Amino acid sequence: MKDDQEANRLTGRLSRYARVGTGVGGIAAKMIGSRAFGLDLNRGQNAVELARALGGLKGPIMKVAQLLSTIPDALPPEYAAELSQLQANAPPMGWAFVKRRMNAELGSGWQDRFDRFDKAPAAAASLGQVHRAVDKATGHDLACKLQYADMASAVEADIRQLNLIFAIHNRMDPAIDTSEIKHEIAERVREELDYIREAAHLALYRDIFSDEPLIRIPQVHADLSTKRLLTMDWLEGRRLLDFTDHDLTDRNRLAEAMFKAWWHPFSHYAVIHGDPHLGNYSVFEDDGVPGGINLLDYGCIRIFPPGFVAGVTELYYGLQSDDRDRTVSAYETWGFKGLTNELIDTLNIWARFIYGPLLEDRVRSVADGVAPAEYGRKEAFRVHRALKEQGPVTIPREFVFMDRAAIGLGGVFLHLKAEMNFYRLFNAEIENFNIDAVSAVQASGLERAGLAGLNA
Repeated sequence: MKDDQEANRLTGRLSRYARVGTGVGGIAAKMIGSRAFGLDLNRGQNAVELARALGGLKGPIMKVAQLLSTIPDALPPEYAAELSQLQANAPPMGWAFVKRRMNAELGSGWQDRFDRFDKAPAAAASLGQVHRAVDKATGHDLACKLQYADMASAVEADIRQLNLIFAIHNRMDPAIDTSEIKHEIAERVREELDYIREAAHLALYRDIFSDEPLIRIPQVHADLSTKRLLTMDWLEGRRLLDFTDHDLTDRNRLAEAMFKAWWHPFSHYAVIHGDPHLGNYSVFEDDGVPGGINLLDYGCIRIFPPGFVAGVTELYYGLQSDDRDRTVSAYETWGFKGLTNELIDTLNIWARFIYGPLLEDRVRSVADGVAPAEYGRKEAFRVHRALKEQGPVTIPREFVFMDRAAIGLGGVFLHLKAEMNFYRLFNAEIENFNIDAVSAVQASGLERAGLAGLNA
């Protein structure tokens, strides 16, 4: 009877997808009808209904919805505010289902390979759940990340829902052409299904931070890993939010670790961790003192062409010296088309917000008096209002996770109430930047990590 209940979990999950599809489709129909008949649609209420429809699913689409809420005008402000409150927590698999999934990944004798394998998950997320275990062969504490059943089909269903969400947006007054955004999100979410790729991401980051005491990266246990099961060291740590009341020295140490974890791979390898969600980090301690961060999740890693990093540095120097030609060159390097003076001024609103803390050579917070949940909202609204007057603008796809990471990182600094000289931290990372050097370092790093073929 228990097995039957567990077997029904997948059926239940798929039926939720059907219900969500119906709900989102109904909202889209309402939108189309309001435009066709000249009716005044209450966008705020419509956003609430959309969030309610998606919230009933709590699957991969939650990650997509939260991501969209951070990109200026990827969705109307009313929608972004509602979707940002959604939580990406899927209902965990029960023990009978876990046993079947582990049997499928490691074979019928899988339990004999562990001294301990906790029945209850230590964490459950949108694509899978993590179980704590102990390796019988080595005695190592392990984190076993096990993907839910039939997630490939679930992700494809979510991508279809994503198309409907964008269809809703296109029926309104969009300031952004979302075609590139849609393709980027679909590609990255599909990548997250491949735990062999994620293991290679881990290898890359262990290589990057091999000599960095502030950042710890788990070791993958390849003999206990498959495409749908990723087994790595269990890293002891506490929630980052547990340290928000510590003294400023502790908080700044953690903020510096976060800064390095994001900006160093980007500036030297053209790679970013695209999801700086608080659940993807924990804090390790040395004798009760926070020593740095454990970087835990590597599904959402974005590998850029080195030329994209060159554009980031060019825009920084252009804003710093108020050199408009250099600023325009950076936007052109990224692939922006039809750059009028008005569009450049609008893009600079967002650029000055993102770069703001990095442009001033002084100790400061990221944004005084701004709540983490509101970080970037005011600037996003200004960008939306300005872009509406210029017609839909196509945003290069690389900006999707760049924006997501920048907003998430700024939110972490706000939670920590960090006060640092961000200018000096940033300039230390981009000092002597050279695109050819980054190309060479990236190529060798991807080769060592086993990503060269996967990234082709």
